[in-house]
Amino acid sequence: MSAKLVLDMAAMQEDFFADTALIGIVSALPVYRFSWLLNRKFDLNFSREADLDVVVRSSKGHQYYFPVYQYCLPLNGYKHLLYRLKSDKETLLPEVKQLDYLWMIQSSTADEEAQQIIQHLRNIGEVQLAQLLSHDRLKNLSSLLL
Repeated sequence: MSAKLVLDMAAMQEDFFADTALIGIVSALPVYRFSWLLNRKFDLNFSREADLDVVVRSSKGHQYYFPVYQYCLPLNGYKHLLYRLKSDKETLLPEVKQLDYLWMIQSSTADEEAQQIIQHLRNIGEVQLAQLLSHDRLKNLSSLLL
């Protein structure tokens, strides 16, 4: 007799999103230019991780790719993830379809870091909106799991 293993998505989400802050961003820049801009303005090193890209299959069988850029801080394990939320006319998180990007900060001081980053983002001409997002507002958090 074999036991059936069940993946506990709620526990996975809780673990993945522990100590995280989410910043929703509106910018018309293409993702490669936007990540370059963030690297320059914040002295980061976001790089595209093709194996982290989120792939969504529509009901009509089309595949949509949502690029993910990552920056890991050396030594402390803190991580920054930048998700492109739009691909053609599809959106990764329908509940925030007006947003172009989601910047996730994973660290023990994520909320404080996010507030500082938002203040800087609001001073960048290519950024129309930067706001802190509540995890509760996002119904499709599982789309962000890497």
